[in-house]
Amino acid sequence: MRVLQAMAGAEYGGAEEFFVRLVIGLHNAGLDQRVVIRNNPRRAGVLRSAGLDVVEMSFGGRFDVKTPMLLRRQLRDFQPHVVLTWMNRATSKMPRRRPSDLSYVLAARLGGYYSLKYYRKCDHLIGNTEDICDYLIKEGWPEDRTHYLPNFVAADHRPAISRKVLNIPERAQMLLTLGRLHSNKAFDTLIRALVHVPEAYLVIAGEGPEHEALVELATEQGVRPRIRMLGWRDDVPELMAACDVFVCPSRHEPLGNVVIEGWAQECPVIATASQGPAALINDGVDGVLTPVDDADAMAQAINRLLKDKLLAGDLAQAGRGRYEREFTEARVVQRYLDFFQGIVA
Repeated sequence: MRVLQAMAGAEYGGAEEFFVRLVIGLHNAGLDQRVVIRNNPRRAGVLRSAGLDVVEMSFGGRFDVKTPMLLRRQLRDFQPHVVLTWMNRATSKMPRRRPSDLSYVLAARLGGYYSLKYYRKCDHLIGNTEDICDYLIKEGWPEDRTHYLPNFVAADHRPAISRKVLNIPERAQMLLTLGRLHSNKAFDTLIRALVHVPEAYLVIAGEGPEHEALVELATEQGVRPRIRMLGWRDDVPELMAACDVFVCPSRHEPLGNVVIEGWAQECPVIATASQGPAALINDGVDGVLTPVDDADAMAQAINRLLKDKLLAGDLAQAGRGRYEREFTEARVVQRYLDFFQGIVA
C-alpha cells in the first residue's frame, strides 16, 4: 500500500501538529508514504528525521500553476494507491485526474466546517469529529463516502516544569491554555475570567495575531502581572504536568484537540461549549463545559475546581479513561490503515 499525503498548512497549528504525528505513526506502522508539504524547513526536518520521504512545494495562491504540475510529477513517480490531502489548499491544488491516474483514490481530511467547493475532485472525505461528518452529509456529500477518524495525541508523561522557570510563585495555582493567538480561541474571555480568580496565574502557550491585543487587555484588566505568555512551545507535557486546571476558552473550535491533550496528561479540563469540546466532553463527568464568551461562568468553574481537589481528580481520571479508549496513537493509526485498505478495496 502506497499513500501520498499533501499538507499546505500554516507554520503552527493543531491540524499541522497532528499531521506530523499521524504521518510518523503510520510510518512506524510500516506504511509506505510520500509526504508533500508547503515549504517549511522545521516541519520537513522533523519528518525526515523520522525516516519520511518529504517533498516541499510553494502551495501558493490562485495563480500558482507550478505546484499542480509538481504534484502531478510526484503522482507519476510514486504511483500511490491513495492520495490523502489535508484541508482546502492542498486539496484544491491537487491536479485533476487523467485516465492514466485512475488507479489511485483521492481522499481529503477536514478539520472544520469547510465549503465543499474545494472537494469536488475527491472520492472520500474524512471528518475528525462526528459533527463535521454530519455537516458534510447535510451539505450533500454521500454518507457512504463520509468517514469519522479522530485525532490522537502523545501521552508521554514528563516531569512538571518548575514554577521558578515560569516565574510563578512556588505555591501559586496555575491555569494553562494552549493554541494560536486568534480571536476564535477567545483567550480574551479567559483573561477576563482571571480577574475573578485572584489566587491563580495563567500560562498561555501559543503565537498569533492577537498577541498585542491580549497584552493590552490583560493590562487594562489589571491581571498582566499574573499572566505568562510563552509563545509556541514544544514542552506541552511538562506544562500540563505543572498546571492545576487546563482551560479551552474557544469561541469556535471544530475539534478541541487540546481537550484530548489535557485528558492524555490527566489534567482536569474546563472548556466552552463550542462545537468540538461540546461533542467531546460529558459535562461534569470528564470535564466541565461553560457557555461561550461567558467570563463569569468560566471563572466560577475554575474556582470550583481549584477549591475541590477531589472533583478535579475525578474529572482528570475520567478524561484519561476516555483518551485510552478512543484517542491513543495505536487505535487511531489502525483506524487510518483500515480506512486506506477499505477505500482501495
